Amino acid sequence: MDFSVRQICKVLGFNKSTLYYQSKSDASETVLREEIERLAGRYPTYGYRRITKLLVRMGYDVGYRRVARLMKAANLSVSVKRICQTTTSLEDMHPWVNRLEDFEVSRCDQVWVADITYVRLKAHFVYVSLLMDVFTCKIRGWQVSQHLTQPLTLRALEQALRQSGSPEIHHSDQGVQYLSNVYLSTLREHGVEVSVARRGRPWENGYAERLIRTLKEEEVYLNDYEDIHEVRVRIGHFIERVYHQKRPHSALDYLTPMEFEQQNLA
Repeated sequence: MDFSVRQICKVLGFNKSTLYYQSKSDASETVLREEIERLAGRYPTYGYRRITKLLVRMGYDVGYRRVARLMKAANLSVSVKRICQTTTSLEDMHPWVNRLEDFEVSRCDQVWVADITYVRLKAHFVYVSLLMDVFTCKIRGWQVSQHLTQPLTLRALEQALRQSGSPEIHHSDQGVQYLSNVYLSTLREHGVEVSVARRGRPWENGYAERLIRTLKEEEVYLNDYEDIHEVRVRIGHFIERVYHQKRPHSALDYLTPMEFEQQNLA
């Protein structure tokens, strides 16, 4: 008599999935690469040591060297964390201050936060720069580029200033793109105070980190982009049509950023 897998499992008293279980300690390089890319996308400031810790917690038997090798091969070493490491001399020259410590944001365009993330294409990465108004959670400016260079952040800033006026405070991490002479000069020309998160403390730019997590989880991870043009179109649609107009935020009493802004400007 022939028995199905379901019937055998029922008789033996265990779940069918246990027959197909494979220990994570035996994970292939492909599986590990996929997990590393997912984690690096969710935590763009994490280096290979933190990514390794996360993988071990998930049950993978993997060491620092292997993770570092896989991240380097996937070009994941180029991240926001690495940008911060290029600004040591800038930090030594200027006493950067985090002005948002114990600071209560109470009105539109009081504080803008900025950050950079990446989107993986088939053969390479492209980069996304974002500026968000903390009070309304509305994205004031954004840009996509093939290169992690100054124009990426400067164009997003110029777009935001042109379309929305200027904030009182601009807050970012210590990425060199945000502390360059041209970027800082642009802020000062518009009377904007500069606030900077301290090195090694990504949570001090938590507003921007949460925005990027939302973008990744609700748009980037759900799509397989063909090229940079598609990235621009899809992310633009998500920001303008979904994030601004349809997505309720718990921090805004479950209004959308557009609804909350209109309510507070009335």
